[in-house]
Amino acid sequence: MREYLLTLCITAAVTYLLTGPVRKFAIVAGAMPEIRARDVHREPTPRLGGIAMFFGLCAGLLVADHLPNLNAVFENSNEPRALLSGAALIWLIGVLDDKFEIDALIKLGGQMIAAGVMVMQGLTILWIPVPGVGTVSLTSGQGTLLTVALVVITINAVNFVDGLDGLAAGMVCIASAASFMYAYRIWYGYGIEAAAPATLFAAILMGMCLGFLPHNMHPARIFMGDSGSMLIGLILAAGAISVTGQVDPAAMKLNFGGTRDATHAMLPVFIPLLMPLTIIAIPFADLVLAIVRRTWNGKSPFAADRGHLHHRLLEIGHSHSRAVLIMYFWSALIAFGTVAYSVHSTSVWILLLIVALSALGLVLLLLPRFTPRTPRWAESFVPPRYRRRRAESAAQEAPTAPLAAPVAPVRELSALKLHGSTAVSERPRVRSHERE
Repeated sequence: MREYLLTLCITAAVTYLLTGPVRKFAIVAGAMPEIRARDVHREPTPRLGGIAMFFGLCAGLLVADHLPNLNAVFENSNEPRALLSGAALIWLIGVLDDKFEIDALIKLGGQMIAAGVMVMQGLTILWIPVPGVGTVSLTSGQGTLLTVALVVITINAVNFVDGLDGLAAGMVCIASAASFMYAYRIWYGYGIEAAAPATLFAAILMGMCLGFLPHNMHPARIFMGDSGSMLIGLILAAGAISVTGQVDPAAMKLNFGGTRDATHAMLPVFIPLLMPLTIIAIPFADLVLAIVRRTWNGKSPFAADRGHLHHRLLEIGHSHSRAVLIMYFWSALIAFGTVAYSVHSTSVWILLLIVALSALGLVLLLLPRFTPRTPRWAESFVPPRYRRRRAESAAQEAPTAPLAAPVAPVRELSALKLHGSTAVSERPRVRSHERE
């Protein structure tokens, strides 16, 4: 665990320290696209944050290769090299897209090629455990198709959800944390070495996201762009493929003492690729809804719009920060709830806790629908939106004003230094999403 934490911290530090220089480079290179209709931000913001994240990935892999215990991952498996090859290819495509706006079909082809590169080097799904059937071995063609499909779906799901400051990096960080817990339990807790690469990938991915988030939280100073969103999507998919398609269920039976115990332990991956789909459940749902919505309206599935889940949260009335936190909450509930249920699938308290947290999430979603009255003695402890307006309270306490108030002399108005562009009364603050 100490070596994993060291790898995570170095990856986060390298990503954090390089993001500032990368931001200056993006400004000089002109990687600051104009504001589009679907964008939420109101000022041009540089992209290419994926450059810092990629070098963070390289630093994490380099450090892990020189650590005593993690070095065995590189000696016994070719998966880290396969990940680095596919990540380098998808990163180059993302950098070109951030600068020159590559066509969507070209990006899709590049994603499939990057997935194929990883498959050629051994990072592929070999078998799938199916309930009632057992372990189903896949042919080379079947494993390749399933691996490429999962990589492409995960990359585009993460790319689609990258619409608010800090949203994609935070959600992927939560997903990678859940994946790390699950893979580490299989590797260290039960001595299955095949889960070690997935554990390493999850630790590095957490470091990349944690190092980039301080620069990307609202208001963001830099965006990760497609070079970052596609990169972290590919790493997330690589870890899911490794822990799902490389861990032999027969070894799980030996370590857990029987088929029934192994079934409970392998519950998240019994249905084909259930674990990665639960980890990216929110981005995947957004991806499916976007494709259905655009196809139903007669548009291309790749045509961008303002109908994503985070856009809907803004339309309901949530602020930018609250919308991001709500998406964090649901991602953590689904990912960690699945991991907890895989550990104690027979515990009723796990289900009751998940139901209670789901009810809390629904209340948070409906929060803008009501504005409760707050006693005046408690106004200093609540956000400003729950406080009574001073103007309304002053109007209720003040005596009735005369019908015609005397006009102030010209000298008094000039003393106030008012001009044509100055509002006499305080201008209401309108949120960026409400101005649309």
